[in-house]
Amino acid sequence: MDTAPAPGRTQLTFRVATEADVPVLVGLVESAYRGEASRGGWTSEADMLKGQRTDADAVRQVVAAPSGRMLVAERDGEPVACCQLEHRGAAAYFGMFAVRPDLQGAGLGKVIIAEAERTVREIWGVSEMHMTVITVREELIAWYERRGYRRTGELTPFPYGDERFGIPQRDDLAFELLVKRL
Repeated sequence: MDTAPAPGRTQLTFRVATEADVPVLVGLVESAYRGEASRGGWTSEADMLKGQRTDADAVRQVVAAPSGRMLVAERDGEPVACCQLEHRGAAAYFGMFAVRPDLQGAGLGKVIIAEAERTVREIWGVSEMHMTVITVREELIAWYERRGYRRTGELTPFPYGDERFGIPQRDDLAFELLVKRL
């Protein structure tokens, strides 16, 4: 899908990630969530989680999964955002959503999530999109609610002690399932 460019901006295009994209996508996800670079946007988890957000193996698994895909948004051939889409029966799972920090807050996220929803309806015919968000991320949850997602109250414990998901800086982390009818 191509979208009309904003004044002074080039067109945004979407494609499915390949193995060759893995290093760039790891950097994109890390920059959106962890470390100093993430503080340039509003989705940073740097104050609640240290360490990695993902690694090459995790991204490679998403890219290669037969039940899913990694959607990449590009501007001038450069990846500026991505998201994981996974087919789970009547629903699709939306995860690993990242927008380059210097582009956050300009409406790009809305375009990407709309394209993700369109994609899963078209390719899998699903009726719902599911995602999990850390419960203390109230501003992020509110953003998703404005896009039609609803909180379910269904919680999953944060995997404390598993540094593949980061090093928690607080003891009250859990994931909540958010759902949207498509």
